[in-house]
Amino acid sequence: MDIDPEELIESARQAHDLPDAPSQPRQSRLNVAVAVTVALLATFMGICKVKDDNINQNMQQAQADKIDHWAFYQARNAREETAKATLTQLKLQAVGAPASAAEGYQQAIAHYEALAAEQAAKKDELRKQAEADQQRYDALNYRDDQFDLSDALLAIAIAMLAITALTQMWWLYAVTMVPTFFGVLMGLAGLGSWSLHPDAIVQLLS
Repeated sequence: MDIDPEELIESARQAHDLPDAPSQPRQSRLNVAVAVTVALLATFMGICKVKDDNINQNMQQAQADKIDHWAFYQARNAREETAKATLTQLKLQAVGAPASAAEGYQQAIAHYEALAAEQAAKKDELRKQAEADQQRYDALNYRDDQFDLSDALLAIAIAMLAITALTQMWWLYAVTMVPTFFGVLMGLAGLGSWSLHPDAIVQLLS
């Protein structure tokens, strides 16, 4: 009986492909899941990055405004103290001044009293503006922390997805969904201005 070489080749090919056949669809599905997940996370991280950059710019502006307002506050405070010192000096001089100079002293005293009161009012307004700038900075920093935490968690998730693609382990893909979920959650909290801020983790990373 003659042996057909083509039959031997076909038999060997089937024997080689048979054990691997069931695993190929699983590998293909896992690779597709990893690729789609990475693409979605990269898109989401890009959107969060744009928003976070805008928040950082607003934080810098709030910080600059606060510094300017406190500088003006100090200037107003110096003017107020100077006016008060001059006012005290005029009042002391008016006590022993002749009657002919009394009217001039009273006008000068009234002028410096008004000046001191004006500087005190403007100083208080600048203090309120500086405190408002600090509150605005803190509110923006609150959201910036949310985006930073989201970026860190999603970076961990993408690294784990890369390992998943190499090892072809579905259970590792399932574990990857944990940082993915919390990363997306923190990103949505930053985008939606939600009151979600894990202080302990933020302080640990800051």
